[in-house]
Amino acid sequence: MQTPRRPWADHTLPLLAEGYAWLPNRMRESPDHVVRTRLMGRPALAVRGPEAVRFFYDERHVHRHGALPEPVRGTLFGKGAVHTLDGDAHRARKSLFLPLLHIERIAGLVEEVAAAWDEAVTSWTGRPGVVLFDEAAVVLTRGVCRWAGVPLRDDEAEPLARDLVALVDGFATAGPRHWRARRARGRQEARLAELVEDVRSGAVTAPADSVLDRVARHREAAGELLEPGTAAVELLNVIRPTVAVSWFVAFAAHALHRWPLHRERLRAGDAAYAAAFVHEVRRFYPFAPFLGGLAVTDLTWNGAELPRGGLVLLDVYGQNHDEKLWGDPYTFRPQRFLERPVGADELIPQGGGDPRTGHRCPGEGLTIGLLEALAVRLARLEYTVPAQDLTISLRRIPARPRSGFAVTGVRAPAPVGD
Repeated sequence: MQTPRRPWADHTLPLLAEGYAWLPNRMRESPDHVVRTRLMGRPALAVRGPEAVRFFYDERHVHRHGALPEPVRGTLFGKGAVHTLDGDAHRARKSLFLPLLHIERIAGLVEEVAAAWDEAVTSWTGRPGVVLFDEAAVVLTRGVCRWAGVPLRDDEAEPLARDLVALVDGFATAGPRHWRARRARGRQEARLAELVEDVRSGAVTAPADSVLDRVARHREAAGELLEPGTAAVELLNVIRPTVAVSWFVAFAAHALHRWPLHRERLRAGDAAYAAAFVHEVRRFYPFAPFLGGLAVTDLTWNGAELPRGGLVLLDVYGQNHDEKLWGDPYTFRPQRFLERPVGADELIPQGGGDPRTGHRCPGEGLTIGLLEALAVRLARLEYTVPAQDLTISLRRIPARPRSGFAVTGVRAPAPVGD
């Protein structure tokens, strides 16, 4: 008599309890980097590694449409966002974001944010102390709105920054953070939908070919304009991930505090080292725990089977800390990125695949450019780090230094050529 197969255990509660460590803990028990489980009652297959990245982003295997739980759509990405589409609809909507990949566009955003940072530093010097996470969010909000052509009064920057931070901070929790995120999304979608309608009616003039102008004029695959609410969602999907760089700014400050030897090379303006430092911050520190999609058909990966409609999980945090790829993954060592070229499907803090045709974040280049500029400025800034709680809990998603990284006695740096 054949023994019936044991049903996969549901690990929704362990995920909520363990956070970033949940999937890596189970991967350690699998020599093939594949885990069979259940989440929210649905069978799931978790994979890791460069080949797994290519498997995950192949639309013959995995679709993103329908994979994102409503709490994530309702907070982080927005309903009807590009992240939820596949095939021709996804490619048509993605064309809205592809100009963000152009080097001159990245340079323009970096210039605006760097100018906003330099302006902010002058105000920090007159204050008893600042929290870098909060201040970076305001700086990034000012810079990205200027760059995107979104009108923003001085008194609107801090409230908008708080709302944009809330969208990121509340997507992976069922508590007060989640409801703050929903309220923030409602406010900002209503505001930006009205702005799009004003641009279309001529009541507001958007700078030519700005992000606001492109979103207002964008047409879908069938030729129709975006609904104002959907246009607002996609505007937020440019502005919100830019402000999410404040997480990495706080992590960069944390790294410079723990390992101050990196400060001098950044201060000197070594561009190659700045790029290596930024990649290591993105690899070492926790941001996205994993990504999910739905099996298009019955799938098999490394001998493990998944029925059509099951979840496929890409272990982002685990891959960025896989000793088979990195050797010493829990050592902060930017030099690793100067020692050998690292494949795009090895380092995946913002997903994998081709950003021009697939689901890889088209704003990844913007994140890298912004961090390179801000990490150098941060290294050149003089300040004191008072006693505070700088722990980073892996149970909290998204993780960040508990104190937000407070500094006192900020002193503007002496001018140094970039």
